[in-house]
Amino acid sequence: MDRTTAGWGSGFLGMLIFSGSLPATRVAVESLSPIFVTSARAAIAALLGGLLLIALRQKRPARADLLPLGVVALGVVVGFPLLTALALQRITAAHSVVFIGLLPLATAAFAVMRGGERPKPAFWLFAVLGASTVVGFALSRSGGGSAAGDLMMLGAVLLCGLGYAEGASLSRRLGGWQVISWALLLSLPVMAALAILTLPQSWSAVGAPAWTALGYVSVFSMLIGFVFWYRGLALGGVAGVGQLQLLQPFFGLLLAALLLHEPIAWTMIASAGAVVLCVAGARRFA
Repeated sequence: MDRTTAGWGSGFLGMLIFSGSLPATRVAVESLSPIFVTSARAAIAALLGGLLLIALRQKRPARADLLPLGVVALGVVVGFPLLTALALQRITAAHSVVFIGLLPLATAAFAVMRGGERPKPAFWLFAVLGASTVVGFALSRSGGGSAAGDLMMLGAVLLCGLGYAEGASLSRRLGGWQVISWALLLSLPVMAALAILTLPQSWSAVGAPAWTALGYVSVFSMLIGFVFWYRGLALGGVAGVGQLQLLQPFFGLLLAALLLHEPIAWTMIASAGAVVLCVAGARRFA
């Protein structure tokens, strides 16, 4: 298997894991505060990542890597989780898909600015078509938006795209799981303090679904998903592999159909098919 194919395969697994992030976050913030969810998920993942670094005797990053790691932490450890958690108190999970459809474009833009990648002009055509398809599909299904929630989601997308591009660049030197583990450890003192300060006043008032959702975003969304995702971006290219995120909303809806028995509309199948073609085109010209 060549390097690019391995990158796309790894990125696909990361995207599948991330597909459950927004629905799980929505469940968690119904019973827990957004700040607690953000800080607790980061602290739990940091402890697990730290154990991996110690067990596998990984070298500390160079001093020059600390600032890029800080950017990764700002984007994917703090910024995206916090802003989406706050936004999902104001908008529906379906409405948030509108903005997730813009994330591949943001990732590709930062790949050009921060990573020096130069996709062909045809790549941008397929990327814009794919994003437009996802946004159009999401708008046809969503409702319950708010100006504040929309602005938070937009900020979350920009920070996440920056964190993805910066983390992928670091992954080429440090390794994918090492990057997210070091970024989590860098943010651990602040995140642990916030988690303690925002502990639920009544543990009995928090049901099992909220704790299960917190466990998912802590272990899978915050750590395991990035192991595959950063490896995929580093091997296959940030701009190209980043387009796999266009498929994320559809896998999220498929997950909801399987677990919650929600109906699958023909528009979802048609839109997903169009997005697959756009991703294939983007891969060809990335």
